Amino acid sequence: MKRSTFAILVFGLALQGCASTARGPVPAAVAQAPLPAKYGKLQVVGTHLCDSSGKAVQLRGMSTMGLQWNGEIVNEAAFAALAKDWKADVVRLAMYVGEGGYAAHPELKQLVWKGVDLAIKYGMYVMVDWHVLTPGNPNDPVYRGAQAFFDEASKKYAKVPNVLYEIMNEPNGQLSWAEDIKPYAEKIVATIRANDPDNVILIGSGTWSQDVDVAAADPVQGKNLMYTFHFYPGSHRQALRNKVQAAIDAGAGVFCSEWGTTDYTGSGQLYLAEAETWLAFLDRNQISWTNWSLCDKSESSAALISLAEAMKQGKTALVERDSLMEPQTIGREGYAIWGSDELSASGAFVRAKLRAKPTADGVPAK
Repeated sequence: MKRSTFAILVFGLALQGCASTARGPVPAAVAQAPLPAKYGKLQVVGTHLCDSSGKAVQLRGMSTMGLQWNGEIVNEAAFAALAKDWKADVVRLAMYVGEGGYAAHPELKQLVWKGVDLAIKYGMYVMVDWHVLTPGNPNDPVYRGAQAFFDEASKKYAKVPNVLYEIMNEPNGQLSWAEDIKPYAEKIVATIRANDPDNVILIGSGTWSQDVDVAAADPVQGKNLMYTFHFYPGSHRQALRNKVQAAIDAGAGVFCSEWGTTDYTGSGQLYLAEAETWLAFLDRNQISWTNWSLCDKSESSAALISLAEAMKQGKTALVERDSLMEPQTIGREGYAIWGSDELSASGAFVRAKLRAKPTADGVPAK
């Protein structure tokens, strides 16, 4: 739903009482064994994402921006801060395929593997996102590498409980679920299941992953499958919630793999009151989510302020840095975090939501 205008940078490879304002060299990563996945091996039971024992769970976390533009977010300090300070339990790795992404730079997958490994190290779940956007048809020739990519990914991570496969981000344009999107999904699901019989697979739907009800009415066959939907509260409100509810009522498992605090462009004003309405709906239904996006791009939905905004606000210490993607404020527990002066209004809002874990009945604790 976003339309990025960044020049391609091919990769080389309210916050309260939680940190000092001291900045210095980022502490060296402490050697540690990977943390166990919080809920063990995930499964889909009925309409719910569940832990290894079959109890419904709700994953909540952040999505990266397109890795071909903002791949520097894949660094150890950022993933540690996301897991330990933000309390996120899932991260989504947005690997665009078109728009100067994987199709033009297949080496981008190395950054995905690095992100998966970092997520595993810090006990987070991780979504490997084949980011269909422009063009909108997942069968377009630019996406011809999908089967090979997911064959490789599913061979690498078949025995890793942390990994979820998101096989198409936002199909869009004049597409039919039955004739265009579902056949693609069946092909990729079969490719993954040849190597990985169990890990959860996330399936997009038409109209930028809003037609989740259409997908639910004619589901792909198989186990541990869920359908994704995306919302931006300035653009999508009760009508889309009704479609999501219809999908649930039809027996489908749903996952909100992307939402922002703005309208569909990712820019402009924040719609936090409507975002609260959406989050309450997600909590009531124990629907997992990742927020768009963990980056310092000059747009309102970015979780970190941009260097241009830092300059405007006279934050000279931040302006001296090339990027805010690697946190450098030393928190009270001795690891690097993003300080309050580095968070956008959207980032501060979402961080607070992540730290306020829902209670057992899905209603956020006060």
